[in-house]
Amino acid sequence: METPSAVTFRLAQSEDSDAVRRVNGAAFGGPRVPDMVDALVGAGDVVASLVADRAGNVVGHVQLSRCWIDARERLVEVVTLSPLAVEPSHQRQGIGTALVAAALQTAREEGEPAVFLEGDPDFYGPRGFSPATSLGFGRPSPRIPEPGFQVALFDPELPRGPFVYCQTFWTQDCVGLRDPQLANVEAQLLFEP
Repeated sequence: METPSAVTFRLAQSEDSDAVRRVNGAAFGGPRVPDMVDALVGAGDVVASLVADRAGNVVGHVQLSRCWIDARERLVEVVTLSPLAVEPSHQRQGIGTALVAAALQTAREEGEPAVFLEGDPDFYGPRGFSPATSLGFGRPSPRIPEPGFQVALFDPELPRGPFVYCQTFWTQDCVGLRDPQLANVEAQLLFEP
């Protein structure tokens, strides 16, 4: 898939790992997210990892990892989209939007029933995501503000229940927000019109 700005979207290869670390570190401002990505890869939790490539340089990354819905009748496999990263010098050019579209297309092609995420509803809503709690899915942690817990639901018959991250997200402390960031987001939500 090619965009007008000559960015190609492809599956990440093992030789992309340093570039993926660099992009995630630059986008998220430190080693926490790159360490999470490495841990997910090491644990075998990754379903798909895609990169945005401009002229042979990785400028963006998105990853789908295995998680579950803890429905009353059984555990149901789903995926989570995390992280989504675009190198700061390449942001606001449509690369993030195209990476989300590529991840959703990949999930559909793989027969995934749903893609969950934590993120800004103003960004992800227009890109195919809906509030997950209003569709009957439970947040895995109260540290995820309700509007930020979202799903792209492909199978409307997917059993409902709490969303469960794989162990790696917990061991890397990458579920929800912590104070003071959580308190700031909650304060903003209380004062939005």
